[in-house]
Amino acid sequence: MAVRTLRLVEDPAPADAAGAERKRGTMKIAFTTQDLKTCDAHFASARNIAVYEVSKDGYRFLEAMQFDNTSNEEGKHSEDGDDRIAGKVSALGGCTILFVKAIGGPAAARVVQAKVHPIKLPQPEPITVVLDRMVGMLNGAPPPWLRKALAQTEDRDMSFMED
Repeated sequence: MAVRTLRLVEDPAPADAAGAERKRGTMKIAFTTQDLKTCDAHFASARNIAVYEVSKDGYRFLEAMQFDNTSNEEGKHSEDGDDRIAGKVSALGGCTILFVKAIGGPAAARVVQAKVHPIKLPQPEPITVVLDRMVGMLNGAPPPWLRKALAQTEDRDMSFMED
C-alpha cells in the first residue's frame, strides 16, 4: 500500500523545561477524511488520515497520510488478498483516539488492539468542530472514555481529576 505523508515541520526548540511542559497532557487524535477538513470517511475507504495534537490549551495539526488503496464502499471485500487495513492501523501509531464516520468490526478490533480508541460520529462533522469539543471536554469534566484514553498517553497529566 502506497502512503504519502505530509508533516508539520517546525524549527527545533531547545530541550528545556518549557518544551517538556508543552507536551504534558497532550494526546494525538486521528480523523478519517476524504478532504482533510471533515471527518467524513469510513475507515477502510478513507483517502486520508489527519492527525492533530490536542491539549487543554488547544490543538495543532501534526500530519496527514494519504492512501492509494482504499475501498469503494460497495460492501464487497477485495479478493486479491490485499490488506487495506494494516497500513492504516500502522499509521495510527502514537494516536490515542480515532474519529471515523464508520468502521467495520474486524477493523475496529485491530484499531483497539493497537491501543487506539475508535469513535464513530453519527454524521460527518468538520474536524475543527470535533477538536473544539475535545478541548472543551479536557477543560471540563472529561467523560470516562476520555479519562481512559488520557491515562494511556505517555506524558499523562491527571491533575484535572483532583478538581
